[in-house]
Amino acid sequence: MGISVEIHGRTLVVTICRPEARNAVNPETAKALHQAFLAFEADASVDVAILTGDGGTFCAGFDLKAAASGDGQDWIAEVEIPDGWDDALSQPIPGPMGPSRLMLSKPVIAAVEGYAVAGGIELAAWCDMRVAADTSTFGVFCRRWGVPLIDGGTVRLPRLLGQGRANDLILTGRPVAANEAHAMGLVDRVVPEAQALDAALELAESLSRYPQACMRADHLSARMSGPDLACALTREWQSYETFLQEGQHGASRFAAGKGRSGDFNDI
Repeated sequence: MGISVEIHGRTLVVTICRPEARNAVNPETAKALHQAFLAFEADASVDVAILTGDGGTFCAGFDLKAAASGDGQDWIAEVEIPDGWDDALSQPIPGPMGPSRLMLSKPVIAAVEGYAVAGGIELAAWCDMRVAADTSTFGVFCRRWGVPLIDGGTVRLPRLLGQGRANDLILTGRPVAANEAHAMGLVDRVVPEAQALDAALELAESLSRYPQACMRADHLSARMSGPDLACALTREWQSYETFLQEGQHGASRFAAGKGRSGDFNDI
């Protein structure tokens, strides 16, 4: 199903397991991620979750090969925001990448190795903290293909970075190395290569030591309200129409071999 789930003490580790596709998320994987984090929210035996990727990559975004096929179109139809959705906290619904429309009461930490790009940077921004290897790379790489940010990137990046720095990432799509990502506030901890998961587990364990009800109350208060988040994500979702105009053709170019390994020239 594209993911693995393990429990370490009171920490749940969710790993995207599609290394052959640089952990790009296809519809099956998106569904599995959504269900895994719903189960985490309901499980009283775990306090913190970690989202990471297998094989030295966090996530290369939505699988553009799937996006160019009927499977991708069927999944997008499933994640159409329903009329009347007005509270992300009390009305959990899936996003294209899976958990991106969920507002959980418990913290989630991203453990980033390699690329966290396109929908992958949106998943990292959805997490509450980010631990990244010093060799990792972030970026809105989908800018090359006419594929919009529809998993909260336009909502969360400005809140994390400030509008100006978010504009830089969103408009240019350029790659951002871990140290710059740390300086701009996208990454919270930078660690040596191959140590992101261990560092995230150590951080998660430290959070589990605290009284949980108080921590979760503060965590909830520090974020957008459920209705505000629902409103912002609904507005962002309107950008999907541009995928029909530009992104399908861009996804087909990628599927044909253009722009691999983050190439911004051959697109």
